Amino acid sequence: MDNYKIIWTQIDEAPALATYCLLPVVNAFTKGTGIRVVTKNISLAGRIIANFPDKLRNDQKIPDNLGELGTLANTPEANIIKLPNISASIPQLQEAIKELQSKGYDIPLYPEEPKNEEEKALQKRFAKVLGSAVNPVLREGNSDRRPAASVKMFAKKHPHKMMKPWPETGSKAAVVHMSEKDFYGTEISKTIKTPCDVKIEFKGKDGSTEVLKEKLSLLEGEVIDAAVMNVAELRKFYAQQIEEAKKEGVLLSLHLKATMMKVSDPIMFGHAVSVYYKEALDKHADAIKEIGANVTNGLADVLSKLNKLSAEKKAEIEADINKVYESRPALAMVDSRNGITNLHVPNNIIVDASMPNIVRDGGRMWNKEDQLQDTMAMVPDRSYATIYKEIVEDAKKKGQFNPATMGNVANVGLMAKKAEEYGSHDKTFEATSEGVIKVVTTSGETLLEQNVETGDIFRMCQTKDEAIKDWVKLAVNRAKASGSPTIFWLDEKRGHDAEMIKKVNDYLPLHDTSGLGIKILSPDDAMKYTLERVRKGLDTISVTGNVLRDYLTDLFPILELGTSARMLSIVPLLNGGGLFETGAGGSAPKHVQQFIKEGHLRWDSLGEYCALVPSLELAAEKTGNKKAIILAETLDAAVGKYLENEKTPSRKVNEIDNRGSSFYLTLYWADALTAQDKDAELKNKFAKVAAALKANEVKINEELLAVQGKPVDLGGYYLPDTDLTEKQMRPSKTYNDIIDSL
Repeated sequence: MDNYKIIWTQIDEAPALATYCLLPVVNAFTKGTGIRVVTKNISLAGRIIANFPDKLRNDQKIPDNLGELGTLANTPEANIIKLPNISASIPQLQEAIKELQSKGYDIPLYPEEPKNEEEKALQKRFAKVLGSAVNPVLREGNSDRRPAASVKMFAKKHPHKMMKPWPETGSKAAVVHMSEKDFYGTEISKTIKTPCDVKIEFKGKDGSTEVLKEKLSLLEGEVIDAAVMNVAELRKFYAQQIEEAKKEGVLLSLHLKATMMKVSDPIMFGHAVSVYYKEALDKHADAIKEIGANVTNGLADVLSKLNKLSAEKKAEIEADINKVYESRPALAMVDSRNGITNLHVPNNIIVDASMPNIVRDGGRMWNKEDQLQDTMAMVPDRSYATIYKEIVEDAKKKGQFNPATMGNVANVGLMAKKAEEYGSHDKTFEATSEGVIKVVTTSGETLLEQNVETGDIFRMCQTKDEAIKDWVKLAVNRAKASGSPTIFWLDEKRGHDAEMIKKVNDYLPLHDTSGLGIKILSPDDAMKYTLERVRKGLDTISVTGNVLRDYLTDLFPILELGTSARMLSIVPLLNGGGLFETGAGGSAPKHVQQFIKEGHLRWDSLGEYCALVPSLELAAEKTGNKKAIILAETLDAAVGKYLENEKTPSRKVNEIDNRGSSFYLTLYWADALTAQDKDAELKNKFAKVAAALKANEVKINEELLAVQGKPVDLGGYYLPDTDLTEKQMRPSKTYNDIIDSL
């Protein structure tokens, strides 16, 4: 009887496509074992539809799956496999709405600049969809992220070939950041002694008062912070680096995270656009305002809205924009063939994906001639910029890292209960005038306050004590299990980290840490220490806050494994359930583009394969289901064989892609189930499957390869047509018949 549920999330882009061929296999293999795999749609399109059911037909409506999963994540029954989803920027949201409207969904347009209370309310509803809408809801636990042992072993035995040498003659590559008045420099923090309710209010220099946030309930032991990004200093920084990059003859690039930091980073991105293109944008300010172009959405938004003007005026503005490039440094390109620069679209410059590629590519990015060139990387805020500076400087001195020999850097990440900056969206504000922004209790006590100037970005963050205590416990458990040095990356000079250091020192003595190498180091020193070990082939565990968790679990896996999608991410939920995340989706859009163009999906579902193993183990632990543990053991063995036999997707068309990889994973899993002797029923059942798959291996591969090499119609990007997509992702009738017979 099917009585234990594993939730498999329906998401976006490449991992969503891959699900079409992998999930039927998972359903077939678990059928009749007491385990049922259930899908929940939390894709960007699904989230939009769920939040705006007002004018939809009943057959169009989707329930609030994200809300349901958020409730489930707080229970011991939770067993959720979460694939990478789009953390939507405003341009992505607008594209998704447009596509839904074209399919007959009556969804309102997103009001970028609300003109009345109704539009303000609409914008607030859309906020539930933007940015990291999914992760804070589901991540009711802290993160244990590392490669499976078989994955790391394979990476050393078969190192990826993407690493490019750092020039022996020297590199002009540099990471630059602000030196004052950024979030790092202004951050103040305190720990709450007594539970209280607070509001965030702005008091203008002119005496005006505005409540920015009506009510926040704070708990005892909670750490709260307030910080400000001074935009005058930010713009000055951008202007200085533009001049410096021009003088040095290097590419200029900007690295932010406008998807996760959905309020602050788009604003910072917009300032970079307006400073770089200042001459053209200032000259045509009235026309640009008239057409509703918004630099926060990048240069692409300006260019697309020029169509509202006369042909003559459009040509004049385009000419002036192009003229800017004559006096400015060349910009790093996201897509040099189509002229897409680093400043075109905010969601194209995700720092945790872009900075590792600079290290991987020898300090370089792509220029407009489609050649790699030394790059100046602007990472404005010092909170995390300096760790990238450390690794770039290390590589400049010591050369490229070697995937065949480098040690592993696993991570224990604090993210439960919307910890730190990634939970700050609803507490981030752009100052409308000069004044002060305060965090005030209902009794009138001011807990935190920051002076602001017009346009400054104020951010308040919260970190719950329960989450911190669990994070320290998880770090100690990983230190014991691995025997590796375990480093808390905390900076005593930063307001928030100083409070966190006190907490760590209070909670470590609650555990037996004898014989464990646990240290607290500043992020810069932690990076130096870790890199020294990495180059010696030694493993280290990084224990970090939420944002550094995100950054490091892309940085090191991209260097070690070629992609962060190969990482195993286990989240022991605070109330006893489990969340199993399947790697990162930063490259997913490019995979979809290739698939649509030439019918080849290079997405590697290794993350999904690996995540399913501990998910099945949790099912066995919770229910005593012996078939579940056998499924987990045999799948783990199949993953090892999949890697050893090099059945991962090729990057090139007309070679093995995701569909072929899933076929071989299926074959090896059936083989392993046939070889085991713990369960005769499973052995007999899958002996027939393994035999059929082996007998038809050549035919199945021919059928899978036959569909490659031509354009693909999915019937949509954000909401692809189910029948069209299934047809493309399950093109082998022979393979389908064997699986479906189960």
